[in-house]
Amino acid sequence: MPILAALGLSACAGPRAAPHTIWVSDEQADVVHVIDGATLKETAALHLGRRPRGLAVSPDGATLYVAVSKDDRIAEVDVKTRRLRRYLASGSDPERFALAPDGRTLYVANEDEGAASAVDLAADRVVRRTTVGPEPEGMAVSPDGRLVVCTSEGASLVHFIDAATGALEDSILVGARPRDARFTPDGKRLWVTSESRASVAVFDPAAHRLLATLDLRKADPPPNVQAVGLAMTRDGGRVYVAAGRGDHAAEIDPATLKVTRWFKTGQRTWGIALSPDESRLYAASGLSGDLAVIDLKSGRTIRTLKLGGRPWGVVTTP
Repeated sequence: MPILAALGLSACAGPRAAPHTIWVSDEQADVVHVIDGATLKETAALHLGRRPRGLAVSPDGATLYVAVSKDDRIAEVDVKTRRLRRYLASGSDPERFALAPDGRTLYVANEDEGAASAVDLAADRVVRRTTVGPEPEGMAVSPDGRLVVCTSEGASLVHFIDAATGALEDSILVGARPRDARFTPDGKRLWVTSESRASVAVFDPAAHRLLATLDLRKADPPPNVQAVGLAMTRDGGRVYVAAGRGDHAAEIDPATLKVTRWFKTGQRTWGIALSPDESRLYAASGLSGDLAVIDLKSGRTIRTLKLGGRPWGVVTTP
């Protein structure tokens, strides 16, 4: 029986990915789960403060940043040692944030203040604040570092901000409750999810112009589909969207703007991320307290890791 059980477990694990680490923020348990990507076992739980949510990794992969929302700061963690280096000023109630391509500035959504803050990492201080719509959440920086985008849930707006000056250049209406934002690797397109509208908007960011909108409710969706977190392959050839209370994640072909596959996940899927070798998709689900591991070659959920609490965001490092 032990041999059969071991064989069964191995079969469920699916193809092994290259060695890597998975980091999952848990806004209820107040930890960041650290998971070995090869064994899919939790190796540590980092206690960084109250209500960790947004996550980002430095361009060189050496540093993990975590928004500790209820403590009004950003935790800076050494990826190799998994030790806290310091806390950074962030403005009030940080949620999602984005790191400039040169690794010198963090752009933070201050949800309860209706503002987007620019944090100088060397100086450890907020150097610019831009007033935006209520409940800002999604943040993105263009690959050339010149344009910052912030989404406002309360006003259903996408804000375009000059990175150098903090000046608000434009605000454009999108579907209800926009959540995440992501530039394509070449910077020529901007993708924005809208949770309540269950849609994905594609912009020409240089022109501040909406080009197309994909309505997930028309793409043979699961019940209660929403649109929350975004992930994108390094070449921009595939985009993945967390479907929120739809308990799935969608794969989208950017060339056709069509959903090519749906993947089953846990309940209320919020954050998603690709493994460094892009063979897997990880999906964090808050209501079921788990992380789904999806093999992208087969399209199967090969493991569900029970973490407890309310998993919120996920990133990976080599």
